[in-house]
Amino acid sequence: MTGQEAVDLIHREAWTGRKPGLGRTLELLEKVGNPHQKLKYVHITGTNGKGSTAAMIASVLAAAGYRTGLSTSPHLWRFHERFQVNGEPIPDEALGRIAEQVIKAGKGMADPATEFELMTAVGFLYFLEARCDIVVLEVGLGGRLDSTNVIPTPEAAVITNIGLEHTAELGNTLREIAAEKSGIIKAGGHVVLYSQSFEVYGTVDHVCHMQHAALAMTVKPEVLSSGLEGQTFTYRGKGPYSIPLLGEHQLYNAATALETLRVLSQKGWEISEEAVAEGLSKTVWPARLELVRRSPDVILDGGHNPQCMEALGRALRELYPGKKLIFLTGVLADKDYPTMMGEILPLAREFYTITPDSDRAMSAVELAAYLEGLGAKAFPCGTTRDGVDRALAAAGPEDVVCACGSLYMIGEVRHLLGLC
Repeated sequence: MTGQEAVDLIHREAWTGRKPGLGRTLELLEKVGNPHQKLKYVHITGTNGKGSTAAMIASVLAAAGYRTGLSTSPHLWRFHERFQVNGEPIPDEALGRIAEQVIKAGKGMADPATEFELMTAVGFLYFLEARCDIVVLEVGLGGRLDSTNVIPTPEAAVITNIGLEHTAELGNTLREIAAEKSGIIKAGGHVVLYSQSFEVYGTVDHVCHMQHAALAMTVKPEVLSSGLEGQTFTYRGKGPYSIPLLGEHQLYNAATALETLRVLSQKGWEISEEAVAEGLSKTVWPARLELVRRSPDVILDGGHNPQCMEALGRALRELYPGKKLIFLTGVLADKDYPTMMGEILPLAREFYTITPDSDRAMSAVELAAYLEGLGAKAFPCGTTRDGVDRALAAAGPEDVVCACGSLYMIGEVRHLLGLC
């Protein structure tokens, strides 16, 4: 079985009608030898910044000489991206072989495992086989009932910025969502919290007290420089550090990564200042304010909720003050697209709209009509390729094209631009 054949089989197992819980994952993992119990972890949840924070932590740990697994979701273009060891995606042969083992194990379950539960098991088996010293593990959704939460007490449980998203599953207030995400905090553990609202802090602090877990919070990084080439800063008097990731929000994600690495060092992990600087400077996290071309500048961003779009809009204002941009965009109909589009509407010269590859997508025609109703110039495109071609054709050497709105479209845009 090839990796793609295995992925196709896994994708058939949907969430629809399934009761949330960890029971199916635990049963499945027991059938394949409980690999999750034989690894060490940094476990990361939050609404925004999970992937960027995870990528920075993993890059530093690899620079420090540790064989480091990185598990993230969703992928941008190829499923294999979800499971990486020292920056290299899982090989196709390993994915096919391990996924076949997991699929066979799941066939005997009275309550069959879901798509993400199967994926989670594949990841654990691969990281064990690859002899990882530590795995940076991103939560799929929420925390308390997420499949990844079957792991033992991690080296650090990390909670990034929290906002209102997936309210049907997680709750309608920041306090409710923070409580769900705090479900990854385990007895006697160490917790790192991205500094944010008192509502979130109070919830996380309460859970830490209940679980006798130590809580560390980030402090504000001191920015030394910021521009299209990247950003330089200090943190807690150390540095300077440089990151290639753009946008003020990435500095705060970097602070979360550094706070986590500080906790790991206190627990005995050997992470030198040289490794920290090297790992941060070499962090790769595509489609997050990613500048992929110059003259015209082309920026790709996978932000897909109001908080992400607000951060994108703020960053674009800083990077291109006073400039009107060309946007290539598509959204999912169940997202808060009015607020999302409202964040970038004042920056737009014109929009080219596409339909993301999802059964939840808003059509390009509907989105263009909505934007035109707000007074914008908007042109619906039949395909993503058509949208890319038209947006680039409309741009002169001094212009900026920004593709954003949905992770479901950004991977294809990167592929069409020859980046993957």
